[in-house]
Amino acid sequence: MFTGIVEELGTVVSRDGAKLRIEATRVLDGVQLGDSTAVNGCCLTVVAWEDPTESSPGWWEADVSDETYSRTSLGQLQPGDPVNLERPVRLMDRLGGHLVQGHVDAVGIVTRAVPDLAVRMPSELSRYVVEKGSITVDGVSLTVVDALADGFTVAVIPHTAEVTTLGARNVGDQVNLEVDVTAKYIERLTAAYLPAGEATEKNTP
Repeated sequence: MFTGIVEELGTVVSRDGAKLRIEATRVLDGVQLGDSTAVNGCCLTVVAWEDPTESSPGWWEADVSDETYSRTSLGQLQPGDPVNLERPVRLMDRLGGHLVQGHVDAVGIVTRAVPDLAVRMPSELSRYVVEKGSITVDGVSLTVVDALADGFTVAVIPHTAEVTTLGARNVGDQVNLEVDVTAKYIERLTAAYLPAGEATEKNTP
């Protein structure tokens, strides 16, 4: 479980088949084999790493399946690309964003760059997006400004644009999206008490 508060910007070192190597420093503090780390909002498992030294940053590797590459924007990554990194939340940590699973629901397309970021998303997810609700874009917890028929807008402050990949996203770029899981659970729990189709139709903008 994550919070959507990016800890550092890593850099893609290489993609060799399933192996994705990322240069990083902060997220390697106390790392252990099998740990989870979110990369642009996608939860991956640490399978190898090298600690940073005084002369160079460290790196870590994850095995990324073809399924993950095809269903997220990770398949577009190239060496040198920056990526948002976050380790799982601990019980003692402040929950600065919202509860994020690291399970990407869909890939969206940027239709307007920051600060007033607009993203087009698959229509079947639009019912989970509400004004002032939470949504995760490339692993960043954001608050919805407007829920649109084909997507949403969010306001990205200068600090967030500077310390995450969102400041470099241009029109047409792909971004990983994860809607608020609470909304999906509520829909599931209440669906049996509503007429067929009403659970989705009434909540579609």
